[in-house]
Amino acid sequence: MANYFYNFPTTYYINTDDNTNLDVVTDITKRIGFEQEFKKNSAAYFKILVTDDDTPEILAHKFYDDVEKHWIILMMNDIVDAQFDWPMKEQDLYKFIESKYVDNALAGQTGTDWAQSNTQSYFKIETKTIVQTGQITTEKITIDANTYANVAVTSASYTLNDGYQLSIDVTKETQSYFDYEVEANDEKRNIIILRPEFVPAAINELKNAFTLSS
Repeated sequence: MANYFYNFPTTYYINTDDNTNLDVVTDITKRIGFEQEFKKNSAAYFKILVTDDDTPEILAHKFYDDVEKHWIILMMNDIVDAQFDWPMKEQDLYKFIESKYVDNALAGQTGTDWAQSNTQSYFKIETKTIVQTGQITTEKITIDANTYANVAVTSASYTLNDGYQLSIDVTKETQSYFDYEVEANDEKRNIIILRPEFVPAAINELKNAFTLSS
């Protein structure tokens, strides 16, 4: 991390009550991001799935042979707070869920019990199938509890103008608070890695950004 902050501009900090003593310190409040050209160019990065054993530092060492370049991984994925925006390990996730929902728990329940037994989201699912081609499209629509209660599970077939048969199935499902938290954490596991050959350009962009902002 030290090498990353080397590029930050400096500012003055008053460290005495009488305003007589000033220190020159690194201005860590500055925030920048990569130009979208990096992220729009699919040739500049590849996708990976973060495991419980991965950290930004471990991945930086693996792909760039330098743990100090972990900031590139964070910045490529718009991660500002590595503690909360990075996917949690499974056991940490369970502790987080327990802590987050423990105040909702009824007598004899844990926070996890409550999260598993209560509904966070309601969905209506429409699946359309072209019988002759096997083409399937699915739309999952978030609805409220009242709408969910009135959704009828149905299946119907229609003949289109081109003679094809269209089958439409309507189903519904719910998602518990527990599953919601697990899914949200799993979504964070999908990240992109800037290819090593683009790293020099990324470092130059960082330096230029701070030069222009200072």
